[in-house]
Amino acid sequence: MKNIRNFAIIAHVDHGKSTLADRMLEITKTVEHRLMQNQLLDSNPIERERGITIKLAPVRMIYKIPNHKFEDPNKSKIQNSNNQTDSEYILNLIDTPGHVDFSYEVNRSLAACEGAILVVDATQGVQAQTLSHFNQAKKLGLTIIPAINKIDINIAEVENTKKQLIDLLGFAESDLHYISAKNGTGVPELLQVVIDKIPPPKTEDRIPNTRALIFNSNFDPHLGAIAWIRMIDGQIKVRDRIKLLATNAETVAVEVGVFIPGRHDTGILEAGEVGYVVTNLKDLSLLTVGDTLTLSNQVTNNPLPGYKPITPVVFVGLYPVDGSQINTLREGLEKLKLSDSALTYMPEFSPALGNGFRVGLLGLLHADIVQERLEREFDLNLIASAPSVSYQIFTMNHELITINRAAALPDPSLINQIREPIIKLSIFVPEDYVGAVMQLCQNYRSEMLDMVYVNKLVNLTYKMPFAELVRQFFDNLKSVSSGYATLDYEIIGFETSDLVRLDVLIAGDKVDAFSQIVPRGRAVYIARDLVERLGKVIPRQQYEIIIQAAIGSKILARADIKPFRKDVIAKLSGGDQTRKDKLLKKQKKGKARMKRVGRIDIPQEAFLSILKI
Repeated sequence: MKNIRNFAIIAHVDHGKSTLADRMLEITKTVEHRLMQNQLLDSNPIERERGITIKLAPVRMIYKIPNHKFEDPNKSKIQNSNNQTDSEYILNLIDTPGHVDFSYEVNRSLAACEGAILVVDATQGVQAQTLSHFNQAKKLGLTIIPAINKIDINIAEVENTKKQLIDLLGFAESDLHYISAKNGTGVPELLQVVIDKIPPPKTEDRIPNTRALIFNSNFDPHLGAIAWIRMIDGQIKVRDRIKLLATNAETVAVEVGVFIPGRHDTGILEAGEVGYVVTNLKDLSLLTVGDTLTLSNQVTNNPLPGYKPITPVVFVGLYPVDGSQINTLREGLEKLKLSDSALTYMPEFSPALGNGFRVGLLGLLHADIVQERLEREFDLNLIASAPSVSYQIFTMNHELITINRAAALPDPSLINQIREPIIKLSIFVPEDYVGAVMQLCQNYRSEMLDMVYVNKLVNLTYKMPFAELVRQFFDNLKSVSSGYATLDYEIIGFETSDLVRLDVLIAGDKVDAFSQIVPRGRAVYIARDLVERLGKVIPRQQYEIIIQAAIGSKILARADIKPFRKDVIAKLSGGDQTRKDKLLKKQKKGKARMKRVGRIDIPQEAFLSILKI
């Protein structure tokens, strides 16, 4: 085990994590040069197209160092490792996402490691997720190696970035490493530091039984559920009978191996190693991320701590355009949940959209990615309803009800108070844009908690209702800061607010998919914007369509979609006015009948437009 190093690469989005992983794969010759491509560990096409990492990706690298000497963390003197002239190390790397919506992936990765490389872009400096990931790694007691990336770019501000790492994160100048992940400058030296500073994995001698932490999983249609594990104690071999402690499920290890970066069958995994076990389980609910995997004949009484359960914070209704695809949608969500433990779903019915599912997610980007994956991987055409958050309702009978969609809000006469989730929002922005960002935050019902100047950056801390964040706050923040501002957030609790349900009526019929819970003071402005958007995307009909936004029976805003007009008197070449009036009255009577019995066909664009409010 002393020649094993388990580490992750953490950073803010687009700071060069995946590129650094590519260079490490090249230097260690894990992947042949002819097979190398950019973002090699980002296997999902969506990741490549968007240039972001969505899922954690483990890979095992074998690194040989001739005549290597390293400093034993337990001894003060320098010694040869194993007294060998040619040392071979097993480096288990986990590439992680950088976007705030996928922080749970980072937490799971860090729990399977002893150290982490903290990458900071020299052109952008310390950002919101840099600080968040640093604090998480520090909380877990990991060895953190700071690396300033992109030092070869002309606009790189290495000195400012160095000062931020020293002043804000508390690193010493001697701790910092300077690299260019793109051309490989400093990467071999960084691998040397990983070997020298990150401690090897430890095992608990007092626990003789086999224990492995399931930090991720995926589903193969032929092999069933595949558990991605970090071995803590003991060993697992192919054909061993294994047990999952959380669900008491027992099965046989069909295949055991490591990622290089694809699955490679080794037949055995020992303490300290990272790899996978093919369980052949077809019931996806039996395998849960964070569970302890052990041998059936060595069941331990000391399960691993696992992970804190992930609580979804944004809820979106997903409905198939073709109602016959509801079972395909259910199967798709079930399979996605196996590799995405933050995903939750439950069936629901909408009078306007039919059968669908209420899906719990971690943010708007997470919602967008899940919808795109369902449409691509399972050939579905989906409609997404307006995003919402969870609310706590205290009734007059002192009952506590938790809801996550506006249609579930009880009658106002039964409600004592409504409590909404509150977040602590951390924003990093260049000092030139501080005024515009502060004005934007005031418009979103936020309260300033702190403001800290760090070199040329300003760290603003706000308390804000989470519902405001999903109302296009991120897009507006990028707009007022010219794309330089970054944010991170955490939910800190619930607070009582004056909230009401805003309903949308189209041709007199309430469409529950458009209903929203909004602050009473801003209801009129939101209502006007809502009906204006819908008025632009709902197609014209042969009769007039009235769109209204209302609170109860009070109409706050209205938009009219004018009908197509056919000139029925064009065929008359002359004659008395009564002939024209007769045709016009007949046309008016027909339009009234169509308005009474006609059905409005609401296009998907109308539902998608609500996502942008």
